[in-house]
Amino acid sequence: MSLSPVSKPILRFPVPPPASFPLRATALVFEDLKSKALLERIHLIGPSAANVLVTGDTGTGKELIARHLHKLSPRADGPFVALNCGAFSESLVESELFGHERGSFTGASVARAGWFEAARGGTLFLDEIGDLPFSMQVKLLRVLQERQVVRLGSRSPVPIDVRVVAATNVNLEEAVAAGRFREDLYYRLQVATLHILPLRERPGDIVPLAQHFLGIYGERLGLKGPELSAEAVDVLVTGHSWPGNTRELENVIHHALLVCRENVVRPEDLRLSSLRVRPATSSSASADKRLHDALMALFEDGRPDLYAEIESSVVRAAYEFCHRNQVQTARLLGISRNIVRARLMQYGELPNGR
Repeated sequence: MSLSPVSKPILRFPVPPPASFPLRATALVFEDLKSKALLERIHLIGPSAANVLVTGDTGTGKELIARHLHKLSPRADGPFVALNCGAFSESLVESELFGHERGSFTGASVARAGWFEAARGGTLFLDEIGDLPFSMQVKLLRVLQERQVVRLGSRSPVPIDVRVVAATNVNLEEAVAAGRFREDLYYRLQVATLHILPLRERPGDIVPLAQHFLGIYGERLGLKGPELSAEAVDVLVTGHSWPGNTRELENVIHHALLVCRENVVRPEDLRLSSLRVRPATSSSASADKRLHDALMALFEDGRPDLYAEIESSVVRAAYEFCHRNQVQTARLLGISRNIVRARLMQYGELPNGR
């Protein structure tokens, strides 16, 4: 991770990690239709000042999305600071986030600003927000509400000017229900939400991503024009479930270029993991059961025109979920925009026929 310089620093800031980024941080390759819909939403949200919650499996590229949001924002010339909330012990995370004064605890020999101050004028990316200790969640909520931090050992608030983008692979709604995550913080973070699908659910991205990594690692290894054979392409697209997502694909291509012959990657060069995607999680299974039980209850009620009522509820809910965007609603439901528009007019959601 690399921090942009902070003008005229008065106090010592956290020491940044090495400046080099993993190659996947450059791989904003969205060619699948589902990914293009996500990219459209990113471009709508990016220029705003709203907090954003990015969700998705490990290795799907949540930090990449956060960086793109930063580049699209008026804060693009400011620093982008990435912090993994699970990387610090509970005793250190407050000092890391909010800073401390000299003598505030054993070993605090100098005053030190935290990451919120380091990100002044830019974007603070809080990765794995679901791992943030519960005791820290209320303090983070207060910072987001009051737009100021108080360093450990100090009573003087320091104003902050930072946009927060948080990310998690944890189902925060379940964490809230289980009492592991504060409900008020959840709603404060998810002013806008972006969900990136696992790679297996956006197969149109697999080959473009493979070509992207082929070019980058080919250049690094001094190979001229490395290629994927047709058989290798078939294996990449249909022969693997990609439990490690984009990160796994990157490593597979890197390894293949190390062992391939004549600059052509063949199936035998692809070292695919033996891991398999787990079956439906208990949460999705329970959601299916709740839907089934709800339908059974409706059937027992003997309501007239039940199908029309359910269709109306689904379309209205999808329209609300997509922030009243007809194109995104159509994509979400897998139907045409004309059908969405006709239904919305029928339900009185478009009184002027827009």
